[in-house]
Amino acid sequence: MRGTQLPVSTPLGKYQTANVRVSAFGQRLRASGASGTLTAIRPSAAIRIAYDRKLAALVDALAADISRVLLAAYRADPPTSVVLYGQDASPLKILQAAMRGLTRDWLARFNELGPKLAERFASDVRDRNDRAIAADLRKARFTVRFKMTVAMREAYGAVLSENVALISSLPAEHLAAVEQLVMRSVAAGRDLGTLAKGLEKRHGITRRRAARIALAQNNSATAVLARTRYLEMGLTRAIWLHSAGGQTPRPTHVAFSGKTFDLREGVVLEPDEGIVWPGTAINCRCVMKPAIEGIDY
Repeated sequence: MRGTQLPVSTPLGKYQTANVRVSAFGQRLRASGASGTLTAIRPSAAIRIAYDRKLAALVDALAADISRVLLAAYRADPPTSVVLYGQDASPLKILQAAMRGLTRDWLARFNELGPKLAERFASDVRDRNDRAIAADLRKARFTVRFKMTVAMREAYGAVLSENVALISSLPAEHLAAVEQLVMRSVAAGRDLGTLAKGLEKRHGITRRRAARIALAQNNSATAVLARTRYLEMGLTRAIWLHSAGGQTPRPTHVAFSGKTFDLREGVVLEPDEGIVWPGTAINCRCVMKPAIEGIDY
């Protein structure tokens, strides 16, 4: 993982839709002899913003509670350098007890709310994708009603699992960093203001990480769920389109823009990414335009 990129525990980019079967509609579509391309589905800014705001609200509540509890404990019994010599360990014990309580309560809260937030996000992406594909097909005089197939359940489950894992990682990493910050403050006998500034800085770091999670997951989930639908429709080829977004575009992604690839296999554009599809690599905003068989590339 490079720099401050979003750590991903189970990359959706590596997800393989092993149980994809061409649907009855897909068989009719292929038998029709139709050719052309469908419109590329771009990740919804509205879904990302809504998801980001919900994550940010949880992070803000976490940070506010931590500041309230720890600063009150710090103020009640300020630590001094004598703690280093074992002459008075009460401030440290009080703060450690406060951290244990905060960790217990907030991990439980995120574990309760995470699956609900992930479920809403994944269902929003899935439903929007299905509406977009169906609307595009109607323009070509094809009517389809999508169902929750085995392959879609697997893809949907992968999206849910990764979202839950990432949401749960937010408080775990934040609380661990705060605990280290508190221990360093106690050891150095720092004042209340210094600790408060440290907590505020840590809050900002976690807020930015939550925003990266929302962006990366929105891109990846859109791509994974759309790819599964395309394969069910019997579409196996797509055109890679670079988004032209982001401050540091990957040269390999830019160079591959406009080229076709196999939806079943994906492509390897950079060694450290492995096999990817548009939108599945970390910070990738590329999209794909699926091709109906018969088009002259």
